[in-house]
Amino acid sequence: MKRAQTRNGFTLIELLIVIVILGLLASLVAPQMFSKVDSSMIKTAETQMKMLETSLNTYRLDMGSYPESLDELLASEKPNWQGPYFPKEVPPDPWGNEYVYRMPGDDGAPYTLLSYGADGQAGGEENNADIIHK
Repeated sequence: MKRAQTRNGFTLIELLIVIVILGLLASLVAPQMFSKVDSSMIKTAETQMKMLETSLNTYRLDMGSYPESLDELLASEKPNWQGPYFPKEVPPDPWGNEYVYRMPGDDGAPYTLLSYGADGQAGGEENNADIIHK
């Protein structure tokens, strides 16, 4: 009596078809996922700058003016200083660059707070565009 032959594993053709399908799926999904990463980094920078804005406004309420630098949110020898006004060190932006803080600000604003974006340089478009909070 002859036994029925059992087949173990996949043929080379079946493996190649699966690899091609996975490659096609990755090429369709990857660009959408990377665009989400870029937009989430921009939103993170905006959220961090809003937190800094709250700290800057609290500082102004106590001191009567905005600080000369973001470091004054953490420590200062000035009278009436009741900080720290920020819970930890001022974080870098999501791309690892320092936030730019100018006091007085641009266009008559009391201060300007900005991130230069992914490229870390003034100007740019899309992911490299400056994120400005006045």
